[in-house]
Amino acid sequence: MKELELKYGCNPNQKPSKIFMKDGSELPIEVLGGKPGYINFLDAFNSWQLVKELKEATGLPAAASFKHVSPAGAAIGTPLSDTLKKIYFVDDLELSPLACAYAKARGADRMSSYGDFIALSDVCDKETALLIKREVSDGVIAPGYTDEALEILRSKRKGGYNIIKIDPEYTPAPVEHKDVYGITFEQGRNELKIGKELLENVVTDNKEIPESAKLDLILSLIALKYTQSNSVCYVKDGQAIGIGAGQQSRIHCTRLAGNKADIWFLRQHPKVLSLPFKADIRRPDRDNTIDVYISDDYMDVLADGVWENFFDQKPEPLSREEKRAWLDQLTGVSVGSDAFFPFGDNIERAHRSGVQYIAQPGGSIRDDNVIETCNKYGMAMAFTGIRLFHH
Repeated sequence: MKELELKYGCNPNQKPSKIFMKDGSELPIEVLGGKPGYINFLDAFNSWQLVKELKEATGLPAAASFKHVSPAGAAIGTPLSDTLKKIYFVDDLELSPLACAYAKARGADRMSSYGDFIALSDVCDKETALLIKREVSDGVIAPGYTDEALEILRSKRKGGYNIIKIDPEYTPAPVEHKDVYGITFEQGRNELKIGKELLENVVTDNKEIPESAKLDLILSLIALKYTQSNSVCYVKDGQAIGIGAGQQSRIHCTRLAGNKADIWFLRQHPKVLSLPFKADIRRPDRDNTIDVYISDDYMDVLADGVWENFFDQKPEPLSREEKRAWLDQLTGVSVGSDAFFPFGDNIERAHRSGVQYIAQPGGSIRDDNVIETCNKYGMAMAFTGIRLFHH
C-alpha cells in the first residue's frame, strides 16, 4: 500500500487527507481493523517511536498511552504492586510483562488516558488485548498481534476498533519535512540515543544516582523526546506518574506534572482505596469521582443529594492536612526536563512531590541557583547537555 486516504485531517473541514511516502515507496504499516484518522496516525507514529526507543534502551517491554500527540503515560513492563493493581482496576486480570507496561502507562493518569491511542513495543498478546478491550481507547499500534489478541481486538467497537501493525524494521529517512502555511520546513531527524551516559555529569553535592533512578530518568527523557514542548516528566518505578506538556512556562510544566504525580500517589491513600462505591459504577465514573474526592472542592461538588449517585454511604473528606501528610511519604521520584530549569522554583515544586533525582540539559545563567536549591534538599542532578524540544 503506497497511500491511504483518510476521512479528514485534524478537523472535519480539512479535506482532502491522506498519508503516503514522498519517495513513492510502500507504507510501513498495515491496518488490521477500523479506519484510523489523521490524529490517530500522528499519535500512532509518535508513540511507536517512544516505545521502540524505550525497549531498546531498557531491554524491557514498553507501552505508551497517547493523547493529542503527547504521552499521557509511558512505562516499562515490570510487575505491579497489589495497590497499583487495585487503583488501575487490573487486580482481576492475569498480566503479562507487556500488559503490565500498558496497565502502568494507562493507569498513572487515567483521566488523561481516557480515549487514548496505545503503542506497544512487542507483539500484542492475549493478556494485553483483554486489558485494552475493556478500556475506552481509539486504537493501538504494535509490531504484531497473536491470533488470539487480534480476535479480541477485532471484537472491540463492533469491529471498528483501530488496529495498526507497523514494520519494526522500518527506518525513516534521515531528513524530515513539514509543511506550515504552504512553506516546507526541513531538518535532520532527532536520532539522539538516550542512555546512562547522559547521566554522568552530576553537578550537585549528592553524586549518587542508583540504577533504578537512572532507569527512571532514561524513561523520562525518552518520553520527553516525544512530548510537545515545553515539557517535564515525573517517573517512579518504571512508569511516568506525571507529564506536563505544551506549556509556555517551565514552572507551569513542573506544577502540572507534579500535580498529576500527587494525584497518582493520593489515589493510593487508604481513604481512597476504601471509598464505598456503588457496585454498578463504571470505571470512568470512578476515575472522575476519585479525582473530585481528592480535589479541594470535594465538599462543594459532592454535596448532599449528589454523593448518593456514586456511593453507598457518604465518605469522610480527605483533609488538606491528611493529603499533605500522605504526600510527605512519597520519595524516590525522578524528574526529567526537555530544556534547562531557569529558576530554583522548579526544584522547590519538584521537592514537594518527592523528587530526589533530576536530569536536565543545564545551561541557564542561573544554574548556580538551581544547583544550590538541589543541594538544600540533598537531591542529585545530572546535566545532560542535550535539549529535547518536540513540535
